[in-house]
Amino acid sequence: MPDCTVVVITYNDAARLPRAVRSVLGQSLRDLEVIIADDASTDGTPEVARRLAASDPRVRYLRRQANSGGCGAPRNDGIDAARSPYVMFLDSDDELPRHACKSLLAEIERTGAQFVAGQISRLHESNGRLRPYYPSLFARRRVVEGIGQEPELFFDSFSTNKLYDVRLLRENMLRFPEDIHYEDHVFATELYAVTRRFAVVPWVVYHWHRSTANDSISLSIEDLENVRQRVIAARLSDDILREHGAADLVPHRQYRFLRQDLRVYLNPLPARDLVWVKEFASVVRPYLEEISGAAFDRLDPLDRVCAQLIMDDRVEDLRVAAGSLTGPRAAPRTAVQLGGRTYWGSTPSPGMDITRLRLAELPFTASRLRHEVVDLSSDGRRVRMTVRSYDPFGALPPEWMAFLQLGRVRVPIDPQPSAQSAYVTHVEFTPTGRCEPRIGFTRLSDGLTTTDRLIADPRTEPIELPGCTLGVEGYAAYLCVRPDSVTRAVLRRVKRQVLKRISTPRNKLLAYKLLVRVLPPRRNLALFESDVGKGYSGSPRAIYEEVRRRRLPIDTVWSVAKGRGNFPSDAKLVRRGSWRYVYTMARAGIWVDSHGFPLDYPKPRGTRYLQTWHGQGIKSIGFDAPDLRGDFNGPRARWRAAVARWDALVSPSAEFSRVFLPSNGYAGKVYRCGTPRCDALVRGSTQDGGALEVLRRLEVPPGRRVLLYAPTYRDQAKGSGRSVRVDLELLAEELADEWVVLLRTHPIERYQPPEHLRHFVRPASSYPEINDLMLASDALLTDYSSVMCDYALTGKPMVFYIDDWDDYRLSERGVYHDLPSIAPGPCVTSTEDLAGVLRRLPAVHESYAERYAAFRRMWCADERGDAAARIVADFFEEAR
Repeated sequence: MPDCTVVVITYNDAARLPRAVRSVLGQSLRDLEVIIADDASTDGTPEVARRLAASDPRVRYLRRQANSGGCGAPRNDGIDAARSPYVMFLDSDDELPRHACKSLLAEIERTGAQFVAGQISRLHESNGRLRPYYPSLFARRRVVEGIGQEPELFFDSFSTNKLYDVRLLRENMLRFPEDIHYEDHVFATELYAVTRRFAVVPWVVYHWHRSTANDSISLSIEDLENVRQRVIAARLSDDILREHGAADLVPHRQYRFLRQDLRVYLNPLPARDLVWVKEFASVVRPYLEEISGAAFDRLDPLDRVCAQLIMDDRVEDLRVAAGSLTGPRAAPRTAVQLGGRTYWGSTPSPGMDITRLRLAELPFTASRLRHEVVDLSSDGRRVRMTVRSYDPFGALPPEWMAFLQLGRVRVPIDPQPSAQSAYVTHVEFTPTGRCEPRIGFTRLSDGLTTTDRLIADPRTEPIELPGCTLGVEGYAAYLCVRPDSVTRAVLRRVKRQVLKRISTPRNKLLAYKLLVRVLPPRRNLALFESDVGKGYSGSPRAIYEEVRRRRLPIDTVWSVAKGRGNFPSDAKLVRRGSWRYVYTMARAGIWVDSHGFPLDYPKPRGTRYLQTWHGQGIKSIGFDAPDLRGDFNGPRARWRAAVARWDALVSPSAEFSRVFLPSNGYAGKVYRCGTPRCDALVRGSTQDGGALEVLRRLEVPPGRRVLLYAPTYRDQAKGSGRSVRVDLELLAEELADEWVVLLRTHPIERYQPPEHLRHFVRPASSYPEINDLMLASDALLTDYSSVMCDYALTGKPMVFYIDDWDDYRLSERGVYHDLPSIAPGPCVTSTEDLAGVLRRLPAVHESYAERYAAFRRMWCADERGDAAARIVADFFEEAR
């Protein structure tokens, strides 16, 4: 008896069947059998299947005499023929990852579950990318005591990502329906209804191939019979739950239909003709009218609007609303605000309530307008366009100026008022390059601007122009300009390949080493770099400005990463990593930075290197940090050599020196006179126009208190966004009337707050100077970030959100100090507790006065506001 049976169902798929079978025969679990269940194929599938069976004794071939018209019958044949205690299902156009069977078998035996489910990933054949399906469902490994414990798992209605105990299927007579499509939805529902214990694992166990060919039932969504079959499967699933005494779970299963199944048809709906849309609505409407209000209440507002429009038989409005479900999620044409609620369209009703999206409360720069292209033509060189713009939330001020944005080019336009709160614009332009045209409005009172993309008819024919094509993209049909053609693409590709071969890191390093041997450094040339070129900020900025203030005879050059800005207009810039950057490094007699110049580049003889570092605090650093504390000599030797290049180090405090110097093996000159970047904090002066200017640029309403939220990254989840651990949605519900959050994530983090939180959260990660944010804020919220040490100079309240403290100190980064015992403010572990602290912040802050003073003595005792001046006077004295 084999350990596991994998049933591979197939129909007229001779080309892909061998790939599927090989993915099973190549499993790390060797003791298994493969049953090829052929649904009466009429192509070469029988010959291919017989060859596969002849080539390996583990393969058996079953063939039906007549085609069943679905996937249910061949799967049932496989269940009946299985000789092992466990069974899996595989479609012939898909694959199993190598350890799928072994890992699932180990889990079902370990847990005693009746089946075990794993992550399914869509493999897009066009680009080879794997995308997990609802990864949140499989985020953690667990045993579930019945579907009632986690009804969200109704979203996993696949039959192919599971290993089943055959006894469960046979004793409960669990069969796939053989007379409908989407039989796996019905099968999965009955499986959940009869199973009392199942397991979930977080790893991928199934590769669901998504090809460009529209050759599967799940992709035939333009066929109205496909819609009917999905509705039939949904009704049967509801009935099964009721028959098994689980009527209380029906709303959860119906929510799955609304959130997942219905969206399959709504996403491409803007491109359908009105006849199709009307018939689609007539097919779906009767079932929607049966669905409980509880299921509708859980829907996102725009999904609920679409469902309501189907039930109201408003098919033209339905096409408009469906276009807002994907892409940039366009605003409606009109909206009504009544009694503190906002409604989609012109008539307020519960089903049209979109208040939760907070679209009417967005700051002006993020406000949403709708721009529809109603006429588009061309003479072969220029484009003529008529655009109707809608301002559904009344965001436009009395006085404004407007423009059409084409990449970096702005074309002035003159929108004229029209009916239904709309504006009509006639414009001619010549598109070039690659861009997404946008219409922007600038508020004259303060110069702030809001822009939105242009929507066109999805059936708009592309317009060929010299060097580019104007057309639409995506379900939402946003206007776009794309550069032509094969010739340009080939030339760009050739250019990239040539540059790639020449401009390798190895070649640049070799050229650099040659330059430093033959060219002496220029003693009056200084190369500045902050945060590996990401901005004009920190201590390098403060030192640079002091050098400029003193009019020292030094030529200064700033290193800048690709796509970064905010440098002074008169600053000399060099692209980090470019050939010119390599040359400048070799010639500069002075290096100043805050993180580290490229590690493998030795310092030229005679060049002096000032390392300002970028922070101090409780986190482990240097050889104690996760990426260097392992016993791997290569990385440690590289860092040791990099540190050896430093001629002087800025040390903000005695505590910093005590920890940083030994943990990095540094024994050179140390400046103990404070931190240049903190001089502005000591003086209480912002760099760019004052605190009021900061609040204006970030659109903080008058009377709101400002909370600067600056969490640090997690070493094991860099760039994941998981450092933002506070429940911002809950915090907004509690405090949006009193506070505004300035969210400043770590530079290596990637996180953007969702649009419905922009009324409360202002993204501030790209704001050029964090000092300004600190001085403009009323309090700091952080976790383990070094920003706490700088913020202490302001004397303002601090709160610490440390829900993962034990993980962070024991298995994540590691720390030198016990934060809860030294923190100059409360440490909280839940958003509810955080909201409570912020409500009574003055009293809480006062209660931490002694701790706050001790914290400042530890980290800020040397800060007097003149660090840049003292360091420049010493380090740059030679330049005089």
